[in-house]
Amino acid sequence: MRDLVGSVIVDAYVPAYGSARRDAGLLLAITIFMLLAGLITVYSASSFLAQKQGFPDHFYLRQQASKALVGLVALYVLARVDYRLYRWLAWPLLGVVSLALLVLVLPGTDAIAPARNGAQRWLEFGGMRVQPSEAAKLTLVIWTAALAAKKGDQIRSLRWGLAAFAVVYLLIGLLIVLEPDLSSAALIGILGAIVLFAAGAKISHFMLLALLAVPLLWGWIEAASYRITRLVAFFSGGGDTSGAGYQLHQSLIAVGSGGLFGVGYGESVQKYYFLPEPHNDFAFAIIAEEWGLMGVLAIALSVAVLGAIGLRIARRAPDTFGFLLAVGLTAMIVVAALVHMGVSLGLLPTTGITLPFISYGGSSLVVSLAAVGILLNIGSWRA
Repeated sequence: MRDLVGSVIVDAYVPAYGSARRDAGLLLAITIFMLLAGLITVYSASSFLAQKQGFPDHFYLRQQASKALVGLVALYVLARVDYRLYRWLAWPLLGVVSLALLVLVLPGTDAIAPARNGAQRWLEFGGMRVQPSEAAKLTLVIWTAALAAKKGDQIRSLRWGLAAFAVVYLLIGLLIVLEPDLSSAALIGILGAIVLFAAGAKISHFMLLALLAVPLLWGWIEAASYRITRLVAFFSGGGDTSGAGYQLHQSLIAVGSGGLFGVGYGESVQKYYFLPEPHNDFAFAIIAEEWGLMGVLAIALSVAVLGAIGLRIARRAPDTFGFLLAVGLTAMIVVAALVHMGVSLGLLPTTGITLPFISYGGSSLVVSLAAVGILLNIGSWRA
């Protein structure tokens, strides 16, 4: 039996009932439901924007659907690849995907990473666009799970445990912040902490590292004035609704307009230039406006059930690596969803975190579907 703090927590709070086959079927059903909900949301939220940009109204839908097909192929393939292979590929994945690709989008690499909206976050080659920070989330979860499983009880040591991970996460975080993308860097740090906590790392060590990281985090926030204004707008309940608090204000209008059953599919008013990035950063707000409380509950319940199934897969994993990997992959989807929904509801400061399976964004969609494929493979093995 695994002598892990995280295993005890999962065992205590995640029901053991449900066969592996039933869990796999339910996980697939929820994934397909959210994927379809995302496609219809992307079309509704982006049709006007596409036409204004001189494209057909289905332009963004077509782009998202093509990435969905790639993601479904990745899901199918990875569901059949023995997850234990990733344990031996952890370091190459970290070096090639997390480090090399992030270096390629550093400022000054405009030829392959042109700036968009003041940021260099995407690699463009051969008509394809890839966001390295999204791929880094997946590879870092794999690497963290592999190294934590190898360290075993050493994970409870600050010097030989968390400190070793902190160095790598600091380097990755710095590369992502330089894009700049502080929200993705913070999310990756949270995912790493969840996996390490599940592996048995001490809370006191997390608290110490968090205190040491506060000055660094605050320095990154101060480096960009818009981050300060977003925080001020958030803590002031919206603040200047025509300035820093504009996005939050418009999102809350969308959410409040939905009522119980929504204004109707395609009838959103906020998508007409009022709410920035309605098909991406604020997709959940559009769902709330068009589908109302019923739509909000459907998405929230789907995320909750997906999280429960992911943790149940972790509970039944045949080894420590599988357990930690399943916890990390589940957290990657659920935490991102909670952050996105929290931003749309005004519970968190405005960030650019996408809603998995639903928000427009090919890299995020493919990575999320790939994560589901790996979860399915872990769930297919018996402890």
